[in-house]
Amino acid sequence: MPEQLSLLALGPFALVCAAAVAVMLGIAWRRMHGVSAVVTAVGLVGALALELALQSPRTLETPLLVFDGFTTFSALMILGSALVVALLSPAYLRGYAGPREEFYLLLLCAAAGALILVASRHLASLFFGLELMSMPLYGMLAYRFRDGRSLEAGIKYLVLSAAGSAFLLFGMALLYAETGALAFAGLVSDAGPWALAGAGLMLVGLGFKLSVVPFHLWTPDVYQGGPVPATMLLATVSKFAVFMVLLRLVLEVPAFRDGRFSVLLAGLAILTMVVGNLLALRQPDLKRLLGYSSIAHFGYLLVALVIGSRFAVEASGVYLITYLVATLAAFGVVTRLSSPYGEEEASDLAHYRGLFWRRPWLAAALTVALLSLAGIPFTAGFIGKFYILALAVEVGRWWLVVAIIAGSAIGLYYYLRVMVALYLREGAITHKDNASSGGRAGDAIVLALALLTVLLGVYPAPAIDWVAGLHF
Repeated sequence: MPEQLSLLALGPFALVCAAAVAVMLGIAWRRMHGVSAVVTAVGLVGALALELALQSPRTLETPLLVFDGFTTFSALMILGSALVVALLSPAYLRGYAGPREEFYLLLLCAAAGALILVASRHLASLFFGLELMSMPLYGMLAYRFRDGRSLEAGIKYLVLSAAGSAFLLFGMALLYAETGALAFAGLVSDAGPWALAGAGLMLVGLGFKLSVVPFHLWTPDVYQGGPVPATMLLATVSKFAVFMVLLRLVLEVPAFRDGRFSVLLAGLAILTMVVGNLLALRQPDLKRLLGYSSIAHFGYLLVALVIGSRFAVEASGVYLITYLVATLAAFGVVTRLSSPYGEEEASDLAHYRGLFWRRPWLAAALTVALLSLAGIPFTAGFIGKFYILALAVEVGRWWLVVAIIAGSAIGLYYYLRVMVALYLREGAITHKDNASSGGRAGDAIVLALALLTVLLGVYPAPAIDWVAGLHF
């Protein structure tokens, strides 16, 4: 029976892989953009429904993977975010002159890798899931290869991810040399010098993926150059999955809970919060601004890793929900304004000047998303930031409290700078809108995300109860 349950728990991953195979076979037989998009959406919806149906209070384990509340929560967030990207991609790709169907194949492969990554309980499955998620992203970011910036984004992410993977593998080797084990449960010896060095190198490797300062330099260029749906997937699914596996390592491996390691994490958290917000202050490009914003937000999340308690897991879960919803809404607006024109994207802030007078609903959705990212009350972001702040106060980490408050105050300025531009009269630079692209369903998705952002801010109890009730 446990073996059958474990096989059932793999069902969502199997459905995503089956959808990827179906898209691949469809490409080999006859290219049909609409069919590929539908197959992708159906596969993700089916995996999402199966994940909801298979929720169990029991923890199921295989030699490489574990299925518990931690995995269930992560899988639902990954599948939901990937589904939003898949639903917004068809209108964006409609104006693209090159092959379009492969984009959905890459998206499904990246989602499958993320699902493996968050369920990992073994260093081998961790590395396999990380690479399966990252390799499709290289292609997605360089998808508009005729655009030099897109190709540059893909190459930069490829080169720096390879460097991060080298650090990660070296760290794994040191942990194995110290403990003689690769499973998380076997890495239980005291945090000796080699184990601590291994944990530090693994943090460097995963820090590249999370854009932790000082490993963040690739982020603004990749965010700006990559196609918006690919950037959206990178900012949500990829970073979410990497953070969740790092959180599991902190909870289960002694070397990651060592006091010296916590001091290192605290220093990185403060540096990431402050630097991410400061670098966003003068950005004239919305995608670059959102890139620096994501750096700052994962600086806030590093506070939970510093604390490493059961309440830290709950705070991380709540914060990640609010971050994902707001980020998907913000990038959704950019996608809706960029999608019909494959050679130009609505990236410069000048393109958003006077958006309210052209597309009031999209302007309202972007306003709500930015308010949430800023942590303004009555939006989801306020709840997430309050949890992180309360976590730091509870354990008396006052330097972290000061950094959170300072970072939030700085962030408020550049978010408001974008919002003010939305409601000004149009300037000399205008941008083509998506009104004639036939993607009205995309507008509805973006508005639904904005409404969910407000709902989570006004009535967060169901989300909080759900996260608190999960078994980890």
